[in-house]
Amino acid sequence: MQGKRVMILGMARSGVAAAKLLSEKGAFVRINDLKTREQLGKALEPLEGLANIEWRLGEKPDELLAGMDMLVISPGVPIESPIVKKAESLGVEVIGEIELSARLSKGRLVAISGTNGKTTTTTLTGEIFKASGANTYVVGNIGYPFAAVAGETKESDVVVCEVSSFQLESVKDFHPHVACLTNIREDHLNRHHTMACYIENKAHIFRTQTEDDYLVLNYDDETLISLSKTAKSRVVWFTGKRIPPFGAFVLDGRIVFGTENDHIDVCGADELLIPGPHNLDNALAATAMALVSGVKAEDAARALRAFKGVEHRVEFVREVDGVRYIDDSEGTNADSTVKAVETMKAPTVIILGGSDKKNDFTELCTAIKNSPYIAHAVLIGQTARQFDETLRRVGYPEGAIHHAGFDFNAAIDTARSLAVPGGNVLLSPACASFDMFNNCEERGDIFKDIVQKMTARA
Repeated sequence: MQGKRVMILGMARSGVAAAKLLSEKGAFVRINDLKTREQLGKALEPLEGLANIEWRLGEKPDELLAGMDMLVISPGVPIESPIVKKAESLGVEVIGEIELSARLSKGRLVAISGTNGKTTTTTLTGEIFKASGANTYVVGNIGYPFAAVAGETKESDVVVCEVSSFQLESVKDFHPHVACLTNIREDHLNRHHTMACYIENKAHIFRTQTEDDYLVLNYDDETLISLSKTAKSRVVWFTGKRIPPFGAFVLDGRIVFGTENDHIDVCGADELLIPGPHNLDNALAATAMALVSGVKAEDAARALRAFKGVEHRVEFVREVDGVRYIDDSEGTNADSTVKAVETMKAPTVIILGGSDKKNDFTELCTAIKNSPYIAHAVLIGQTARQFDETLRRVGYPEGAIHHAGFDFNAAIDTARSLAVPGGNVLLSPACASFDMFNNCEERGDIFKDIVQKMTARA
């Protein structure tokens, strides 16, 4: 990158990390965001005093492309946006931070995507590699930019990277030695428009792989079974329900890796601390990725037995007045919330709703209606009306539907008033958070803060 002229569009965490990396690599870096320096505030502190950075904040990006060799876009900038089209017309290469980081990093790259389970799977995979003794970085869509570590990686290191469909839009040479797709469900149609486009974006994770690489796929997902036929890499399966040709699966209550007749024993499925069949799938995916990479079964088992899950994923917060409060703010689509609903084993009040991603909620609302445990639904945000209409249509009792508008405190107060001792309050919105919060992590943090400050009733 020495001497390259690079413009970075978007000064969120990944953009700031990319600017710092490029500066250290000797590039001339022009940073741009529609927000001003004052509005961005402390987020820019890592760039203070760095060489070769031109600050062009609060300006329109399409006026700043002249003379640039490359444009690095944030995940929030669609690949079909006018600024991308203009850059390409000027001969400016357009990539994302994930692509940039992969080009500048060393070591073995393990990449995980999918609609649901990717954060848990990424975190657990990282823990397994750490247990094996490998110097491991866990980065990407999980919240820690790949660019923040790319410049310090060594050939002996392992980079475990969560990749979203937004990030995969702009990859070109991104080449993981091990790639994984956890599942494909309807999501982000407000961005990708059709399921066909969404699926193709997910498939970008393995398009550059060769026969020397591995692709880990869910054997219970028909879309992925179909996609596997287009892969050049060696396909390895995971499944908690049946026996695949080769991969990680459950046999006689044990997690094993290999084939039905020739496999390595890892540990008991009942030794996992993370609940639910979806988390068993996550553990199997992580096991498959680790063992094809040469990790020993005993190292994988040690990490699997110790892993307690990730924040905002069906996370127990606190019990108040005999009611358990559970944070599943990372449940940002219908299928993810279905999984959370299925883990409830006591009378539950669910908080649903958020910003609209143009998804259909019929399957989720049917699961809520058929669950013996979801006693009430408290609706918030942009999608509250859609949830109300869909719940009524599938036959959920009208008297069990409650509205809190855009007032998160009121939603939690309502849920508390409806909950019964021995039961649960579950925040699992099935939607993105941007109608009320900066991100789903903030939504979960605020939920937990409110719950932690509750005082028991006399």
